[in-house]
Amino acid sequence: MAVLVTGGAGYIGSHTVAELLAAGEEVVVVDSMVTGHRSAVLGGKLYEGDLRDAEWLEKVFSENDIESVIHFAASSLVGESMKDPGKYYHNNVYGTLCLLEKMVQHNVKRIVFSSTAATYGEPEQVPIEETSRTLPTNTYGETKLSMEKMIAWFEAAHGIKYVSLRYFNAAGAHESGRIGEDHRPETHLIPLILQVPLGQREHISVFGDDYPTEDGTCIRDYLHVSDLADAHLLSVKRLREGKDSAIYNLGSGNGFSVKQMIESARRITGHPIPAAVVPRREGDPAVLIASSEKAKRELGWTPKREQLETIIGSAWKWHQAHPNGYDS
Repeated sequence: MAVLVTGGAGYIGSHTVAELLAAGEEVVVVDSMVTGHRSAVLGGKLYEGDLRDAEWLEKVFSENDIESVIHFAASSLVGESMKDPGKYYHNNVYGTLCLLEKMVQHNVKRIVFSSTAATYGEPEQVPIEETSRTLPTNTYGETKLSMEKMIAWFEAAHGIKYVSLRYFNAAGAHESGRIGEDHRPETHLIPLILQVPLGQREHISVFGDDYPTEDGTCIRDYLHVSDLADAHLLSVKRLREGKDSAIYNLGSGNGFSVKQMIESARRITGHPIPAAVVPRREGDPAVLIASSEKAKRELGWTPKREQLETIIGSAWKWHQAHPNGYDS
């Protein structure tokens, strides 16, 4: 009996595959390789293809005894989603529909879904709870919310149980240093900061220092990617135990400002990391912090790598060894 991981060659997907393998699970990985990396997949059976290709997807399901699905596969760039919403609806929403229909055909009744804090939009309260209003401010978040709702309707019609995990900011790299973060283009703060000591950019840009926070810069909730992966395994366990479907936030519950992130990276790398303040980006909330109390209570999930030095230190280890990502 295998766990199917869609998008398993991506950043969070590959770390989850690594944890599944360490737990002795049989793993089947599918990835289009548009943004994924073959060398990020540390084991299991790998299929390269697109969920929207019905014949190919049938081959994956018919050749393997799949009992649970962890669904990461999606386009995920907020800016791009606003310029090309059609791509995001077709890849994310239609791709998920194709997957769910195939699960129905093959009587697969469990799915863990990779959702996002972008489903909330501008927060009405901090920390954000699962009962908070969902009003996405970008197409990416809107498609993820649509995917959540679609999965819930498939439960009503076909009995597919689900856990939907709304992430905040995934960061860091696997403790082995074998896999890490490699996006093209890179949009995440920690890798962008670390490009400065790697000699790949002259400075890090700080988008606004006049927010209503202690140091004037945005505050975000950063969670180590391996802690995030652990939550997926616990979610599969919950579904195997026959428990009800659920939605969980995943974050550390700690907020760090952009300036704090840069200062920590300076200490860890020993590099001055020049910073330049530039105008705010439209739509950046001042503070985004998760309440993950529900996940801790119901999944038994506890982040083990919460220290900022651990998160940035693991990322630095990866980027030093792989300055050009998986092309190194």
